[in-house]
Amino acid sequence: MKYVFTLFCIVVSGYSLSQTDSKLYDIIDAVSEERLRNDVKTLADFGTRHTLSDTVSETRGIGAARRWIKRQFDLISSDCNDCLEVSFQNNFFEKGTNQRIVKDVNVVNVVAIQRGTTYPNRYIIMSGDIDSRVSDPTDYTTDSPGANDNATGMAGAIEAARILSKYKFENSIIYTGLSGEEQGLFGGQGLAKYAKDNNWEIIGVLNNDMIGNITGVDGVIDNRTFRIFSEPITTDITDLQQLARQARGRRFYGGEVDGISRQLARYVHNTTKTYMPEMNPIMVYRLDRFGRGGHHRPFNDLGFAGIRIMEAHENYTQQHQDIRTENGISYGDTFEHVNFPYCKKLTAVNAINLASLASAPPAPKEVGIGGIVEASARLKWSPVEGAKGYKIYWRDTTSPTWDQSRYVGKVTEFTLEGIVIDNFLFGVAAVGENGHESVVVFPNQIMR
Repeated sequence: MKYVFTLFCIVVSGYSLSQTDSKLYDIIDAVSEERLRNDVKTLADFGTRHTLSDTVSETRGIGAARRWIKRQFDLISSDCNDCLEVSFQNNFFEKGTNQRIVKDVNVVNVVAIQRGTTYPNRYIIMSGDIDSRVSDPTDYTTDSPGANDNATGMAGAIEAARILSKYKFENSIIYTGLSGEEQGLFGGQGLAKYAKDNNWEIIGVLNNDMIGNITGVDGVIDNRTFRIFSEPITTDITDLQQLARQARGRRFYGGEVDGISRQLARYVHNTTKTYMPEMNPIMVYRLDRFGRGGHHRPFNDLGFAGIRIMEAHENYTQQHQDIRTENGISYGDTFEHVNFPYCKKLTAVNAINLASLASAPPAPKEVGIGGIVEASARLKWSPVEGAKGYKIYWRDTTSPTWDQSRYVGKVTEFTLEGIVIDNFLFGVAAVGENGHESVVVFPNQIMR
């Protein structure tokens, strides 16, 4: 009987909860394993891409690598009538900034912007890291091919640009190569600050760091599972009174795991399961791997949503290692260790999420919730220009993902009758004319 009621709700609303966009399947099919292989090989063949390495040579060092990356974006732009705005973004750091900056260095990012047709100042960002390193993080001359870490993420961003530049989207997409990751996340810091200073409205950052390994150091081989790391709540608040108010609100109303980055992670999980059901995305409730960091963190630090997408099973003998053989084990991040069919899958995961988010209307800014001592949950939200309607999501308080939803049409308040507010967590997403949805917004106001 419950199934019949759900089906009825779908019919009367005029909207299918299982609606998909056929162009996202086309995007998946367009990802080229051969192009990814060629790009990773080219990047690895620069010898080293250490942040402090040679910037003059055309064949070796980070200077040659970043100029090659820029040329790829320029070529893509020329094929789409100059649809990409390609540039270098510079950030100077003096010797001694930290222990890994042993000489003055200009940390240079490569940025390619595909401008949105409706919301040109709203950005969804896919990043890969340009730089590489060996065992000693200050050694900038020894060969450091960085094939998986992180030529794969960089190649994925280039490939996503090749494919998505064939389409037009309402929101802007940025494809970027960030430098200085191994020296202290300096490239991400520079671009995040630039975004803040220029009032960019960032939908989210998909940081890709190692998307090409399927054989773990623990012996597990898995070519379908990947991890999505996200911090639980926004951490950029410095007002102690505001922090105290938010902490008190979470204590009584929930939201400990419902910050903007966690909602972005859930979005990626849901889109992947819808369009690539063969894949197994794992939500990891942590900013990054234990005690470690990635280039989404500087964006989180400034209040932007950002997540890390990466392989599920790492091989530490191939990360941050001098190339050598010891006790029959080959150490080093070299080309032959990369699994390109898997790299293709994770590139497709990124591409469809970029396309979906870039096609969606903005999320509601305010979402209120009420229903204390009632046999229902009441929600009210601010209207979104360009939204065809809205969808209410809810889940068990222990569930990592949004598991139930109801499309409620073009209204700004709705009561879920028979849904006891005490037993679930709720959120609201805006839905566009094309069926694409914004990221879910967790309630930020309590209605009495």
